[in-house]
Amino acid sequence: MRLLLDTHILLWYVLDDPQLSVTARALILDPANEILISPASYWEIAIKVSIGKLALHCPYEDFLDLCLIRYGFSVLPVEPRHAARVAGLPFYAGHKDPFDRLLVAQALADGPTLVSVDAKLDQYAVSRLA
Repeated sequence: MRLLLDTHILLWYVLDDPQLSVTARALILDPANEILISPASYWEIAIKVSIGKLALHCPYEDFLDLCLIRYGFSVLPVEPRHAARVAGLPFYAGHKDPFDRLLVAQALADGPTLVSVDAKLDQYAVSRLA
């Protein structure tokens, strides 16, 4: 199964946060699954680190190396077709997060299941597991 991790799931996994569900951890650890991360997530993390809203246990570059090398996650590149999908997404009440909108567009365009606890994403009819 192809799984696209929402930013909080990526952080919870790498930082070993107890908020990560047993189900999500098992999905990520299952070698049969392809784990994808979006540039939207590492961009969001970089912004939060730079404004002091997030502290990582290592330098940002080392965090990315953990994701890509140690854990073997793959990057799902942002393509023009993803941006076109974002342009067509509705703005639902209470949900205008640009990072989430790009993740949703990527999930809709490429078909991976989105791993997220954010039930607001269900408004977009994406396949989501928590």
